[in-house]
Amino acid sequence: MTTAVPVQAIAAEADDALANHHQVAPFAARYPGFGLDEAYAAAAELRRLRQHRGEKPVGRKIGFTNRTIWAQFGVDAPIWGDMYDTTVRDVATDFTFGLGKLTEPLIEPEIVFGLARAPEAGMDQPSLLGCIDWVAHGFEIVQSIFPGWKFTAADTIAAGGLHGAMLIGPRHRITERSPAEWRRALTRFEIALYRDGAPIDRGAAELVLGSGPLSALAHLVSLLARDPHNPPLRAGEIVTTGTVTRAFPVAAGQRWNTEISGIGLEGLTVTFA
Repeated sequence: MTTAVPVQAIAAEADDALANHHQVAPFAARYPGFGLDEAYAAAAELRRLRQHRGEKPVGRKIGFTNRTIWAQFGVDAPIWGDMYDTTVRDVATDFTFGLGKLTEPLIEPEIVFGLARAPEAGMDQPSLLGCIDWVAHGFEIVQSIFPGWKFTAADTIAAGGLHGAMLIGPRHRITERSPAEWRRALTRFEIALYRDGAPIDRGAAELVLGSGPLSALAHLVSLLARDPHNPPLRAGEIVTTGTVTRAFPVAAGQRWNTEISGIGLEGLTVTFA
């Protein structure tokens, strides 16, 4: 790691921006040598600061698994960030969510896993599926502490993976159907996204790293196996696997909903306040 990069100061600045709902200039533009290793070290320090305030990490979000949005955000690989008991919420299929002071929020329809046991690097997809307790559809609300969504991948990691909130719909236990049915569904489902009744976008499983959410989980496990700063996944963690459609700005007064096919999960409707 480049010792000239002030990792603790970067984490403290990101923490203050997230806690007090304001934006800052990208770190990579201010600190030469600020790369992915420094960013994940800052992410570990950010987690320590949030835990010190009483927040409890409950899982991870994977970002940028949909390659169709890489050019839009200037990235070329997935990243991850922590999720907390203060940011994750189970919801009904039709609910209201207050955006509060989230900075430049976007909506992302995703597939969410709950882990029954810790996955290991190198597992194939059937083995990874065996580590999962439940599957759900959810909305991640992402935000940017960097004005105009202009950043490097390292910036997004240091900022907590751009995570704002995770809204999880009805959970379906893996035991509800056979492993073969789940594996097939997780590679073939489609999600349609609507705003105020008008179609906005449509995405399919293969947009998530080429073959679906299990590929995203495998990627995260592999990243963590090489990460000297952050812990591996543990049993009981929640993992959300990245947006299936493109990400879109949201505002109070809008009503967004999804229709999901091919996987037996409920679509969701959220009204923003």
